[in-house]
Amino acid sequence: MRYVYGLSTALLVGGATLSLVTGYPAGAQVAQNDDTRLAQIVPRGGAPASFADLTEQLQPAVVNISTRQRIEVRGNPFAGTPFAELFGQGAPGGQPQTREAQSLGSGFIISADGYIVTNNHVVAPDNRATLEEITVTMPDGTEYRAELVGADAASDVAVLKVSRGQPFPFVEFGDSGSARAGDWVIAIGNPFGLGGTVTSGIISAVLRNAGGGAYDRFLQTDASINRGNSGGPLFDMRGKVIGINNAIISPTGGSVGIGFAIPSDVVKPIVKQLISGEEIERGFLGVSIEPVNNDLADSLGLPRNRGEFVQTVQEDGAAAKAGIEPGDVVTTINGQPVTSEQTLSFLVANIAPGTRIPVDLIRNGEQRRVTVTVGKRPSEAELRQQAQTFDPNAEPEPTPEGSSSAIEQKLGLQVLALTPQILRQLGADADTQGVVIGAVDPNADAAAKGLQRGDIILSVNYRKVTSPADLETAVADAEKSGREAVLVQFKRRGGVTAYLPVRIRK
Repeated sequence: MRYVYGLSTALLVGGATLSLVTGYPAGAQVAQNDDTRLAQIVPRGGAPASFADLTEQLQPAVVNISTRQRIEVRGNPFAGTPFAELFGQGAPGGQPQTREAQSLGSGFIISADGYIVTNNHVVAPDNRATLEEITVTMPDGTEYRAELVGADAASDVAVLKVSRGQPFPFVEFGDSGSARAGDWVIAIGNPFGLGGTVTSGIISAVLRNAGGGAYDRFLQTDASINRGNSGGPLFDMRGKVIGINNAIISPTGGSVGIGFAIPSDVVKPIVKQLISGEEIERGFLGVSIEPVNNDLADSLGLPRNRGEFVQTVQEDGAAAKAGIEPGDVVTTINGQPVTSEQTLSFLVANIAPGTRIPVDLIRNGEQRRVTVTVGKRPSEAELRQQAQTFDPNAEPEPTPEGSSSAIEQKLGLQVLALTPQILRQLGADADTQGVVIGAVDPNADAAAKGLQRGDIILSVNYRKVTSPADLETAVADAEKSGREAVLVQFKRRGGVTAYLPVRIRK
């Protein structure tokens, strides 16, 4: 299962997350669409007296999924001695050794001929590992060797196939778009490897953004989801799969009532493509973005929760060819507003590559529209290779000591005019214009945001800065306009350029 701690998401090795599946109630042998019986189970206008009848029909189609992986590690020549822990697994001279690893999760059968839906991370091997075997265990304990039909890392969806002479019980996808906060749901899975376990709750929120990614739009539920639930179904009261349980927010590693499921409306077309063997193509602009939070909104003079801010633009990408620039705020994509619930990444990913679309944006306070020919999203591996990492916690680069300007009072920064000597020491281009940060007050907002000694400030609120006086003027003008923050564009050694909103001291 994936765990979200604050703003970070980590994949729990060896664990599993609750996955999204949709379907009709599964019978003892083959699923029957008995909506009449289900309507009797759930009285209108009230909570069900019991989930037992519904569970009895659905549970036969929910399976346990386990994998066996082979990992090659370098042997420790000091194993069995007091020095073993000191030198660890990577000691020079050790011979490679093969070890086995296992993962555990849940899944659900979606057809009588044995197609199974689960999370990709339940069956995807570790980067160092080779997938050896996938075993599917039915609720009655019968085991089947499973074939991996297809997997999609971007949406975290995978499809398996098992076979036997008799038809399998199965469930079907429902309509996640009709789900509302407050609707009853039940989750069935294999938490901690205990076997078929049922938990109930309600939909806590729909279209929940949990922190990033092209498909970061979830159903949130308070039904208990724990390690081993990954890939299992989230059912509505008609017995339809409206989500694949996928992640939780937890300070402890256990369920605290905040779980996320991938909506069935997202999963259904991906499953269909994986089964048919079609290539899954997604739209791509080639930009790095961040939400317009309160600080950004204050620095730009924009409303909250409107659009997303462009930090960088990939050279020769779709956005660059259309004229989108760093510092732009994209407000609509193809006529659809960009919000925290409907992110730019999600909207673009669901547009076919090659499609020409209008994009509305704000640049330096002015409304603009450009036409973009959507590109093709690279694979997750290619995206990782292309990514330029900006680490605000990295060690600051040294710069010469010198005088600072009065801007320290407003931003907590001591800045110096750039000289040829400073540019050489920073490894910056000789024609770079700006001011260099000589020191940062650790109690200032600038420090909290990650500005460091050695960073070069290029502009403030889109106005170029060539001297400390320019910086002071830009901040003073922002204050006169009633803004409580300024948008600082800066360059770090290595050429990485980014924007940060910095609050002005009162």
